[in-house]
Amino acid sequence: MRPSLPLLDLENLPAPANPALAAIGVTRWRELADEIGDDALADSMRALADHASGARLLAALFGNSPFLTQCCLREPGFLMRLVQRGPDTTFAEVEAALNRDLAEDRERPNLMRRLRVGKRLAALAVAVADVAGWWPLERVTAALSGIADAALSAAVRHLLRAAAEHGELELRHPEDPARDSGFIVLGMGKLGAGELNYSSDIDLIVLFDTERVRYTGRHSPHQLFARVARDLVRLLDERTEEGYVFRTDLRLRPDPASTPPALSVLAALTYYESAGQNWERAALIKARPVAGDIEAGRHFLTELRPFLWRKNLDFAAIQDIHSIKRQIHAHRGGGRIAVFGHNVKLGRGGIREIEFFAQTQQLIWGGRLPAVRVPGTCAALAALAEIGRVTPRAAEELTRAYHFLRRVEHRLQMVEDQQVHSLPNDEIGLARIATFLGYGSAADFSAELMAQLATVEGHYAHLFEESPSLSGSGNLVFTGSEDDPETLSTLRGLGYADPSAVAAMVRGWHHGRYRAMRSQRARELMTELIPTLLAAFGRTSSPDAALRRFDQLLERLPAGVQILSLFHHNPSLLHMVAEIIGGVPRLADQLAQRPSLLDGMLSADFLDPLPEQVTLARELGTLLDAARDTEDLLEIARRWTHDKRFQLGVQIIRGLIDGPIAGAHFADVAETVIATMLPRITADMARAHGSIAGGEVAVIALGKLGGREMTVTSDLDLVLIYDAPDEGESSNGPRPLPVSTYYMRLWQRMVNALTALTAEGTLYEVDMRLRPSGTKGPLATSFAAFQRYHAESAWTWEHMALTRARPVAGSPALAERVMAEIRAILTRPRDADRLVVDVADMRQRIAEQHLRPPIWEAKHRRGGLVDIEFIAQYLQLRRAHDHPSVLRQNSGAALQALMEASLLDRGTTTSLLEALDLWRNVQGLIKLCVEEPFDEAAAPTALREILTGGTGAIDFEHLKADMSAAAARVRSCYATLVTRPASAARRRLGIEEPPRTKATEDETA
Repeated sequence: MRPSLPLLDLENLPAPANPALAAIGVTRWRELADEIGDDALADSMRALADHASGARLLAALFGNSPFLTQCCLREPGFLMRLVQRGPDTTFAEVEAALNRDLAEDRERPNLMRRLRVGKRLAALAVAVADVAGWWPLERVTAALSGIADAALSAAVRHLLRAAAEHGELELRHPEDPARDSGFIVLGMGKLGAGELNYSSDIDLIVLFDTERVRYTGRHSPHQLFARVARDLVRLLDERTEEGYVFRTDLRLRPDPASTPPALSVLAALTYYESAGQNWERAALIKARPVAGDIEAGRHFLTELRPFLWRKNLDFAAIQDIHSIKRQIHAHRGGGRIAVFGHNVKLGRGGIREIEFFAQTQQLIWGGRLPAVRVPGTCAALAALAEIGRVTPRAAEELTRAYHFLRRVEHRLQMVEDQQVHSLPNDEIGLARIATFLGYGSAADFSAELMAQLATVEGHYAHLFEESPSLSGSGNLVFTGSEDDPETLSTLRGLGYADPSAVAAMVRGWHHGRYRAMRSQRARELMTELIPTLLAAFGRTSSPDAALRRFDQLLERLPAGVQILSLFHHNPSLLHMVAEIIGGVPRLADQLAQRPSLLDGMLSADFLDPLPEQVTLARELGTLLDAARDTEDLLEIARRWTHDKRFQLGVQIIRGLIDGPIAGAHFADVAETVIATMLPRITADMARAHGSIAGGEVAVIALGKLGGREMTVTSDLDLVLIYDAPDEGESSNGPRPLPVSTYYMRLWQRMVNALTALTAEGTLYEVDMRLRPSGTKGPLATSFAAFQRYHAESAWTWEHMALTRARPVAGSPALAERVMAEIRAILTRPRDADRLVVDVADMRQRIAEQHLRPPIWEAKHRRGGLVDIEFIAQYLQLRRAHDHPSVLRQNSGAALQALMEASLLDRGTTTSLLEALDLWRNVQGLIKLCVEEPFDEAAAPTALREILTGGTGAIDFEHLKADMSAAAARVRSCYATLVTRPASAARRRLGIEEPPRTKATEDETA
């Protein structure tokens, strides 16, 4: 006699999408009945296959889902109990077994096996109840969530008991290890809301309450519970021959990239109160304790209420809540509603939009209206409609769409027990899903799908219609804890080579890891800025490196709201910062090391030309007057100087000033610092040692400062000259010093003030080798000694250096006397032959020290700056006796004066001046942009563009050609004006030509 099957009066079973597979499955079912060795079970199995509704049920399972087919064939007895006794009773037995029978299981492998078998039985029960139409959606999702709760509870009890047995915990209730244990497992997302889908991950946050935990181990509860959390994931997630229980994800915990898998309650509360984000508030709406110490979990969520449900939300917070959605672009499931390949969870009109619709409104209104504080999506829609915040029609239509889309999602996942959300891309696959869902054709299903997606899209768009997009050309979603595939695709499209690293970096900003990002307002501003910011850095030549430098800058900022607000309201400033960070490594490093430089960029005149030197001196003087002591004086001077040099650097790369103009401005800044600090250093000296009655000092600049041709890295060639009525006197202070010692000490203090390394860095390197007798001479030189040295002992090269001498600080009267003496020195009649030989020999010695310099070495390459400067200095010494008007500190001005005096022809002058401008631009830009020697092969595109733009070249290759041509013209001029005349002079003086060297070969190449 065949057993009765009272529950098989089924009318709405889906047809098999693949009849052939259904037939094969039924055949295997019958063969299994013949082999099973249990007569009662075998009879029941045959009865099921012979029954009209039973046959349809088997066909629906076998013909639509390979996964369910395997479950049925592995668990035929369970399927028969399910059919005979109904899903409620059968499922309850599975759930009870997990809670009861596993409570005492001490063997971990056995526990893992039984958990997996229990999950398989539950999955089969839920699927049959769903496919047969026995259960509505709410019962299906509640059952799946209940099994997860039971599995988690069993695993937690096992792990806590094991910790106690190893002497690490004292359990208050050994018979019920979780109770009052202080170990909390929170279910998040769909698990927390009791809405788990068929093949869902479970999102967990694992906590422990140190006030409740009785830790008895040798290390710390933090280490113990981190291990327990990892073991919990392994128990559920690891695949064995019995499969897995649940894929488990702990990345919704606070700042998962930098926190352990289990956090203390105090650490979690501190995080949420100080750095919690609005998307985390949205996630916590669904949170509930699912395992462990349930009471402690409830207490934790109670503590979180002020963070989660704010009484008052300002406009910025509401904007940030809306931005959770607005970061999700239409491309996230296709740029339009579609059928083939459409993602029913994440795509336009999908499940996520319904969830966000409810959650964003809950966040906005839940602080004042407790009725909307419910975890379930449909319950939330109903509550919002009840209080009038959502129209009844919207709630009803969205609820209907939610049921429809979840049913589609479940069928997609039942096929192979995979966490898929996208419909098939082909007609055959789509037709199979339509059949599994009970539709007569793919067309009928597609029509229903399109209608439901359009309904969701319409309500969703209306909710956010007044909010501008934050996504630009694609998804930029950094909420949650995992990479969004569409966002990674968008980042690749923006030019980033490692989009996953970029996404992790941005999530780190949102998690408040840096001091500048710890305020709620800073994170809200960053949310708004992200698309503009990523696009700006994406346009640089090396987006990943540029963004890393910006990250370093952000890390060093003391606060973020001011600068992020500025970027938000002035996108052009953000683009300027991106340009600096992306193309000018030296300035980028300065910006990262000294974020205070950004303060200068806030001023309206940042891109305006620097004011006159008298204005600069007044500005710096006012700042220095406020200094509390010498150390403060040095810090203020450094900040001011760094700000001005950074400002000039930005103006150079923006093409607002060129190399020659920048050289004069850099010199103005240096001169201002020297002239403004010297009186203060002198006054400090006087407090210790008094002053010299009638004494005067003058600071004389030579080299690039003297010629006003500085770059951002130029050092200072300085000489201190003093004059005192009586060298035999001493200073008149409490600790008197002889005159020479006094001025040497004074100058040493001044040099230390310029070169000392402080918290703000250094000001300048100071080179004093051009003083009389060089490094062998005293640091400070008396005026009389200066006269005597240059009258009796100076070398020709020292007189060449004097052509660029210029007073920059000290007594105007003494400076005038010194300059008159220098003018007399430079206008002396000279032996023309001896002079040109000395100049040529000096140039040769320099060349020997810089053999084969790279082509980008604008100073020392043959035909470069040194050759032009030597020509100008030689001709001034040669002609100044008869034509004193040719004396100019600046090389370009000297060449111009020589031409105006008809001492240099126009063609030669033009060639030299054009080359001088080119070399100054090239040198200035390279010194500004890179710390190390310029490597053409490694230079980013942006740096090449800065070089070509700053020199007026057509492109990078043309710039190199221009440089080669300029060098060739300068070499020709140098040969005509110096090399060949020196050879002739040697013959007249009876001096042999120097031996040929590599430097000689370079000169004639």
